[in-house]
Amino acid sequence: MSKKSKKHDVSLIAATDDLKPILSELNPEDSKAVYELRDELADNWKKKQLFRTETEMRISVLNDAKHPTNASKYWQSVREMSSMFDSLIGLSFDLRRHKLREKELHTEMETAIEDGNDFEVEKLQIDLDEHQWGGANMKQTAEDRVRELKLWSRIKKELDDETFDTKSVNEHQAVSYAHRLENRVRALSEHSEPSEVINAAGPLETLKRLSTETEDGLKLKGFDGSTPQNQLGAGEEVKKLDK
Repeated sequence: MSKKSKKHDVSLIAATDDLKPILSELNPEDSKAVYELRDELADNWKKKQLFRTETEMRISVLNDAKHPTNASKYWQSVREMSSMFDSLIGLSFDLRRHKLREKELHTEMETAIEDGNDFEVEKLQIDLDEHQWGGANMKQTAEDRVRELKLWSRIKKELDDETFDTKSVNEHQAVSYAHRLENRVRALSEHSEPSEVINAAGPLETLKRLSTETEDGLKLKGFDGSTPQNQLGAGEEVKKLDK
């Protein structure tokens, strides 16, 4: 048995030595099958999908029904990018702990070898193999999170056409909500549940009730009729909904 453990990376799964821990636990027929698939398994490991593809981000996440304006798509991209970055930061802490634990395992291994404790050496080798394989997967996860971060950054740049405020999320929401709620109401039918009708029509009616014409265009007013806080946009936006 090797006294030194190997470090796993994207390509090592294809190596014969790296497959030995797997092959030794299988019957001869299954062991042969896995060995013959080693190159395909390595390629499969490299290209497996972890997080969303660009197509999923653009079509599923930023769909026109839920995010009907460039502004709403932009601010959803901000949310998605922020969530992905938070997860990446959390993963960085896990990676640091993981590296520290690997150092501890190597130290324990050296002590076991010096003591001639073969049983402990074998046990620690298993722990190291498992630990390094887990580390390889964690690094792959980190790389894919960075990939998605870069895509969200590119999408945000595409959406920023300088027609909306990119500093305050509140500024765009009245216009975006008008389109979004209108889409939800259009999707209702005679078969819709009462809760669906309330959830769709209620916010739309509230938006129309709180909208008011001003010299600067259509804005939202407070529940007490106070000065409007948020510009809705051209007066035609809500007039269309009244139809």
